[in-house]
Amino acid sequence: MPGQAPAQWGTQQVLGTPGPAPRDRRRLRAAGVWALAVLVLAVTAAGTGYGLTRLDRTDLPGLATESDGRWDYPALELPALPSGSPPPFVAGNSAEEHHADLRDLVLPPPADAEPDKKLPAEAEWVPTGTYLDAYDARDRGELRRALRHNAVRHIAATGWLMPDGTRTRIYLLRFNSGAFATAWFDEVISRGDSTGSDLAGAPEAVLDESWPVEAGPGAIETHVFDEPEPREEDHVRQAYLRAGDVIGLVVQSRAGEVAPTPFRQTVVLQSQLLG
Repeated sequence: MPGQAPAQWGTQQVLGTPGPAPRDRRRLRAAGVWALAVLVLAVTAAGTGYGLTRLDRTDLPGLATESDGRWDYPALELPALPSGSPPPFVAGNSAEEHHADLRDLVLPPPADAEPDKKLPAEAEWVPTGTYLDAYDARDRGELRRALRHNAVRHIAATGWLMPDGTRTRIYLLRFNSGAFATAWFDEVISRGDSTGSDLAGAPEAVLDESWPVEAGPGAIETHVFDEPEPREEDHVRQAYLRAGDVIGLVVQSRAGEVAPTPFRQTVVLQSQLLG
């Protein structure tokens, strides 16, 4: 319009509002540059964070973690059942009987394990006397009588030694039914918060209150015992598993202390095979 200076190219003005002063325009331009920089940084950080979530922890420099102490067990598979035989914990199996070969239900040794010379390297049938050798000599007579009275059918066992000196022994006892197994356990093994029969080398064992209640399958009843005081000789941890017609015993011993992590791992895996 006549008498007015032309508007600057590229500057859009709102009618009735004065345009920014040159100094203000410089401030706005600087603010825009900083906003763009912050946006680029945020996008880059988000992309990097997503990339980190896609990597294993051991793939990140400086973030690799040491082993938590678990042993390297082989992949476990439940053995096939004979044709027409039900699993142990279903409505049609009132005796809670395991129809699979008991030897196939024994946990195999982990990597780096060496055979225990006193037990089969791979799960095999063992005589009653081999099982009773795990107990203090004073308790073996009562245990033998109770096993005979409650009609134990088979005993399968295995054992191994680890490089750190931990000795593991696993015994599975099969009875005629879950009722016979429970009767034997209640008669000579369980005494509430302590064991009724002492293991050799562990004259005193009390219920391990630190055992996770949710550990292992729900159908398996787990009783875990530990020695109450440190000992100069081997430390012994033990767990009894009540699984229908089968009673399992897992024992680990070691000079100094038995590490809790591989012990719990071993007990839970054995429970899963029985469940």
